[in-house]
Amino acid sequence: MSSVRGAVRRLLLLAVFLLLAPYLLIVLYSVPSVRPVSTLMVADLVLLRGYDRQWVGLDDISPNVVRAVMMSEDGQFCFHGGVDWTQMQGVVRQALDGEATRGASTITMQTAKNLFLWNGRSFVRKGLELPLAMFADTVWSKRRTLEIYLNIAEWGPGIYGIEAAAQHHFKVPASRLTLRQASLLAVSLPNPIQRNASSPTRGMTRLVSVIERRARASGDYIRCIEG
Repeated sequence: MSSVRGAVRRLLLLAVFLLLAPYLLIVLYSVPSVRPVSTLMVADLVLLRGYDRQWVGLDDISPNVVRAVMMSEDGQFCFHGGVDWTQMQGVVRQALDGEATRGASTITMQTAKNLFLWNGRSFVRKGLELPLAMFADTVWSKRRTLEIYLNIAEWGPGIYGIEAAAQHHFKVPASRLTLRQASLLAVSLPNPIQRNASSPTRGMTRLVSVIERRARASGDYIRCIEG
């Protein structure tokens, strides 16, 4: 009986550690010299597939990328506390009404998910993701959040981070991406395996035009990244 209690105790301690570890890592990742990796990157290493990722600071990323990604993924990034509750409430209402739900993940939520959780929709994952995003927003600056996100986002099989994506798709460094190229990359983010930024479909091209217009008019929406 004592051995069973010991095993249960160890399992409980392990569960507590797994729940708390991401919060400790969020604090660690606030240090500018630390370069986090995502769970997908770790999986690629474990499966011996490898990956391409070249970390670049936000100052070495074209402002076109910042505008395009923010306007495509999270237009309210500068104004929420990690979670866009207005968007989230709309998704909950749709789910309760039995309607197909749209995504409501902010850039902060996506960063937390990419760093610590897994792909796929589930209430369990979302329940873990929300407090992680809110805690990250209190610890990281908006600049740091976006810098981490752009350096761990997937832009194709084994292609992680904006520098590797720029080189792979357009043969230029991230600092030289045009607004058109940045918008193509931004539009591919929701499904980088099926959406190829360097070979866009007609549907992608239509979306790119929308993102370009929003990016040009972004103005105050990206003020929190300046500096």
